[in-house]
Amino acid sequence: MTNVILCGGSGTRLWPISRKFFPKQFYKLIDDMSLFQMTVLRNKDFCGDFLIVTNKDQYFIALDQLEEIGVKNYRFLLEPVSRNTAAAVALSCFDAVTNQNKNGVLFVTPSDHVIKNQNTYKRVIEIARKSAKGGSMVMFGIKPSSPETGYGYVEVVLNSCESNLINNNLTLDKNFPLNSNTLNAVDLYEGVFSVGSFTEKPDRETACRYLSRGNFYWNSGMFMFKPEVLLKELEIICPGIYKSSNIAYENAKKEGSIVRISERDMSNIEDNSLDFALLEKTSKVKVIPADIEWSDMGSFDSIYNEFKKDENNNAILKDALNINAKNNLIISSGRMVAAIDIEDLIIVDTDDAILIAKRGSSQNVKWVVDELRKRNSELHAQHLTVHRPWGSYTVLLESNLYKIKKIIVKSKAKLSLQKHFHRSEHWIVTSGTAVVTVDDKTVLLKANESTYIPIGSVHRLENPGLIPLVIIEAQVGEYLKEDDIVRFEDDYDRL
Repeated sequence: MTNVILCGGSGTRLWPISRKFFPKQFYKLIDDMSLFQMTVLRNKDFCGDFLIVTNKDQYFIALDQLEEIGVKNYRFLLEPVSRNTAAAVALSCFDAVTNQNKNGVLFVTPSDHVIKNQNTYKRVIEIARKSAKGGSMVMFGIKPSSPETGYGYVEVVLNSCESNLINNNLTLDKNFPLNSNTLNAVDLYEGVFSVGSFTEKPDRETACRYLSRGNFYWNSGMFMFKPEVLLKELEIICPGIYKSSNIAYENAKKEGSIVRISERDMSNIEDNSLDFALLEKTSKVKVIPADIEWSDMGSFDSIYNEFKKDENNNAILKDALNINAKNNLIISSGRMVAAIDIEDLIIVDTDDAILIAKRGSSQNVKWVVDELRKRNSELHAQHLTVHRPWGSYTVLLESNLYKIKKIIVKSKAKLSLQKHFHRSEHWIVTSGTAVVTVDDKTVLLKANESTYIPIGSVHRLENPGLIPLVIIEAQVGEYLKEDDIVRFEDDYDRL
């Protein structure tokens, strides 16, 4: 079984910790582990390998985090633009068929979920795998704990015997020990059910009705199927997506463990979700109810629910000083946050932005991101620390005419050979060893040594050593944005 991890989202509802170029799935929220890393570790015992579907900007972040946890059996499918889950899954299926895995099973999961009940999770995966091998496309339905209006719902179709069990509040264990203390009869009787209907984000009244009926489940976004089964259904029901995805994969640039889709071919694929395009229209879809203590970590309210509380019911990540403060979520970047006589607030402090909102309103954070985009602010896209394939840089100080950065270059890595039209640069080495090329000269610099790059000079920075290279860069010029760069050579295919 291959775990296809959908890893290209931007997580706008978790701004400011989540940004376009470093979204929530890579942010280390729990035990110094990212949600992406937790997803990989959770599934590595069930899956022989991983296919990570992401974009070129997030590829190197995912690669670094895979190396951190020692996982090596992965491949990447890189999308130049997002076309939703139907395209991502279709391309993954074509990849599986091309790699002689058409009869295997693909387990598609988002990269940003938390699942606490591992025993139940393992069991429902085994049941779903058997059903998928038999030709079904299996959705994982989450037993709802509240009338949530931010999730899609899927209705389980019951026969008369199953309805009887539910109506009489009975339980029946048919060798499916799925936590019988909390599950009702529908969860224990058959394991996998037919689907009656789909509802995307109902209003509260409808969600309450679904909760009381007992046979409606949250759509988790996790699916399991054989790739040849899904492709056959897609060809019949959505021939346009099938054909354009097939062309895109055939034309893709394939280098070792990386498949790169061209922007033109990707843009030709219809922008649609797998649910709307296929699952709601096929007769082969099934649902397996799963009480696995699941959270999609899609909002600060869900984060508040997941974390331990202090004596005043505050959930605190890193430093905070509370004086008569109750029922708050406080996330700090490391600075002390002092809260006095406040209740039911969300406070998120990062190096360059602070969010303050009422608990219960965190779904509206995306409006902040929309407004930042309208203002052409980079705050929606990146943090002060920006990750690059060769390492990272952090903006320390900035004005209209100068910018100071701390740059870290990984061992044996180098930046592109490049030039700028609007800025000069001063580099000071603080640790490690640097090889610096400026036009036709190359020099070796050690700690406390420096160099100067004039405007228009072709230059490159390289770390030949075994430890990270750290430099301070001072940029001076009238235009200091990152798009003032012309690349001549690049190890990371960014020309």
